[in-house]
Amino acid sequence: MKLSSAECHTPAGPPRAFSPRTRLVAIVGPPNAGKSTLFNRLTGLHQKVANYPGVTVEHRMGRLKARYIDTGIVHHVELVDLPGIYSLNARSEDERVTRDVLAGLMPGVPRPDAVLLILDSTNLGRQLMLAAPVLATELPTMVLLNMSDDLARRGGVLNVPELSKKLGAPVALVTASTGKGFDEIYDFLNAQLAPPRPIQLPILQDVPKTRKWAAQMSLASGYVAPAPTKWTRRLDKIFLHPVAGPVIFLTVVLALFQSIFTLAKPLMDGIAALVSGSGDLLKAVLPESVFRDLLVEGVWGGVGTVITFLPQILLLFLFIGFLEDSGYLARAALIADRMATILIAPLMTCSARLPIYVLIIAAFIPDKHVIGPLLGMRAIAMLSLYILGFLAAVATARLLKSSILRSERTPFVLEMPPYRWPKPSQLAMRLIDRGKVFLHRAGTLILTVAVVLWILLHVPTHNGKAPEIEHSIAGQVGHFIEPAIKPIGLDWKFGIGLISSLAARETIVGTLGTIYGTEGKETNGKLQEAVRKDLSPAGAAALLIFFAFALQCMSTIAVVRRETGGWKWPAIQFSYMLVLAYVGAFAAYHVVTWLS
Repeated sequence: MKLSSAECHTPAGPPRAFSPRTRLVAIVGPPNAGKSTLFNRLTGLHQKVANYPGVTVEHRMGRLKARYIDTGIVHHVELVDLPGIYSLNARSEDERVTRDVLAGLMPGVPRPDAVLLILDSTNLGRQLMLAAPVLATELPTMVLLNMSDDLARRGGVLNVPELSKKLGAPVALVTASTGKGFDEIYDFLNAQLAPPRPIQLPILQDVPKTRKWAAQMSLASGYVAPAPTKWTRRLDKIFLHPVAGPVIFLTVVLALFQSIFTLAKPLMDGIAALVSGSGDLLKAVLPESVFRDLLVEGVWGGVGTVITFLPQILLLFLFIGFLEDSGYLARAALIADRMATILIAPLMTCSARLPIYVLIIAAFIPDKHVIGPLLGMRAIAMLSLYILGFLAAVATARLLKSSILRSERTPFVLEMPPYRWPKPSQLAMRLIDRGKVFLHRAGTLILTVAVVLWILLHVPTHNGKAPEIEHSIAGQVGHFIEPAIKPIGLDWKFGIGLISSLAARETIVGTLGTIYGTEGKETNGKLQEAVRKDLSPAGAAALLIFFAFALQCMSTIAVVRRETGGWKWPAIQFSYMLVLAYVGAFAAYHVVTWLS
């Protein structure tokens, strides 16, 4: 008989929306277990990235390559790549999302037909803890023990049939990076599905008992953990050193920011020239009309300006992907316990700040070298903004934890994967994913904002002609809020940008591109010069500080409302961060004014 606590049984969700011959399979696993590598190899480029309704957690959906499907049983296999987790206790947003998807409670996502649970075979004793709650869902499950080549090379031993018997589910040794062992996955996905056989499970909320159960399962299957690699031991002595470790970490972060301003510049200049040249061509080819003005000034001036920053976005995620896949990112989090994780988290989760940071920093911070060509003032300025946001986050968290949000400490679990050379194909797939997300956002949300803004800049008409921008509806809105932002050095144009950035932070760049394009000023590569004319250095510092603190993100507000069940806490959060941003911007404006 299967034993588990009653609280762990969640009622199944709504009936499936897929056809009977289409299967939805969820891929579940801990961080660094190779989950995304498995998903990419199974789907190739047949995938899309989106957010779950009401949350900021991304999910990827993909279709199994057609040549691996037995059409006699199923016609399509849809795969969903769920966030990396260590449990289903729903302490974090990633865990809540995974739990809801597996229970069929996520809006718009039917309950999966099966689960592929991928675990790191070189660290099986701990990772089997996730198997207990997944098996408790009673969904047909296949356990994939990844990195089997590394297990064998380092002397690890495992009796796969015995482990399968103990877990009551099929188990396979695989290597996701090469496709080794994938035939067993294809057989599972094409076969008649059956829930796991009943086995004895621990009480899932009891972490010590779940850990003991995982250790018993690995011991009963004859598992012998592989010896740590020689290079892992040597590198950990350096990267985890109490003195050298933080210095190396700081150097890595500075190098990342420096590369954003140096390595990406040629590509940015090329895209800017392409956008500008194509805009001029359209203006020359198309007859003079409202449509031509909308296309050139609104779309090309707005969306084109944002697309210019694509190389920097991709370069950022290339570095993050390299650090993560190599195993260093987990060490970086350990160097300062949770602090380094908090510092790195904004780089991975909020690249939307990057365009406005780069635009203002490039316009006002001179491109001077501090340590030869390796480190410049712009990289230091970028790092300072993230450190400032990090310090504010820590101070806020401690204030809330000691007052209105008192709570017990939750365990902080972090696996230390061995060092590996990242696979170029996996890095390339990651960049394709991020590029598609960025371009989709530019082609939908930012495009919509640019078109609506262009229309508001051209009404009301007078004698069939568009008004001066200052007298348009958008200009009047900007002038209405100008008294509030003038004390921090911003004029009505940036007021319009701040309003549009409520939809998404990066839209302010497209908004400014549309405004200056409508004014007839040259943009698409010259936006920095146009901004420099209307914004003082003190105002630039204030704008950067404002964006470092303000909650310019409607999706985050939607998440808070969903989790709290009302508008009280979202309103408090938005107001608090708005006041913090304004006070910080006000202080920055007057300090820089005084210094200059």
